[in-house]
Amino acid sequence: MWSKESSDDRLTVGGIEYPLRVRRHARTRSFRLSIDPARLEIRLGLPPKASLRKALKWVSEQRVWLEGQLAAAPDTIILSHGAIIPFEGRDVQINWSSSAPRRVVQEGDSLVVGGPQSSISPRILRWLRQVAREKLTHETGLYAARAGLRLGQVSVGDPRSRWGSCAASGNIRYSWRLICAPIFVRQATVAHEVAHLAHMDHSPAFHARHAQIYGEDPAPARRWLREHGAMLHRIGR
Repeated sequence: MWSKESSDDRLTVGGIEYPLRVRRHARTRSFRLSIDPARLEIRLGLPPKASLRKALKWVSEQRVWLEGQLAAAPDTIILSHGAIIPFEGRDVQINWSSSAPRRVVQEGDSLVVGGPQSSISPRILRWLRQVAREKLTHETGLYAARAGLRLGQVSVGDPRSRWGSCAASGNIRYSWRLICAPIFVRQATVAHEVAHLAHMDHSPAFHARHAQIYGEDPAPARRWLREHGAMLHRIGR
């Protein structure tokens, strides 16, 4: 696991500035450089007592490699007129019209939005988060009630390392980006977090309860997130 000692900086590669996340790892024996394609950030790992100055000098010598890796990273899906984004597993197109209402309205495979064209992105994001909150809250309450488990509050955020989390208090928090995944993926994730209300671990008992609450094998949903999860983090990044 990463140690508590860490720092964040910026690094310019190919004329573009990227976040640089520096972390010290207890088991690391040499400098390690990687790219997070979902967040388009550079990550530097180094031993606990290594010189940060030397590590940064070493990074500066890796610019050709960094340029290649960053160039190969997938592009951000910009939320603008004409953009196509996934919503509950199917493609929908953002359609802006000066005569349409400011609020986002789903019409079949279109998200119709009016108002200033310059603010399409934040309004689409707010709409996606709102729909995610409503559906995730409803489904979590439904699964918890069926399982006879006590549920706390349900909320959504934008974590990068997990799709959901359950606290000992019974509060559950999800990534709003699950609204863009297929419905079966979202619901399998909900069942996963609800199962944590009974087992705060990943023991065999937990996995059995997860499958019981979900009602079928959750493995296909886990596989979908492994294969396509990075794409969800490209949306409106």
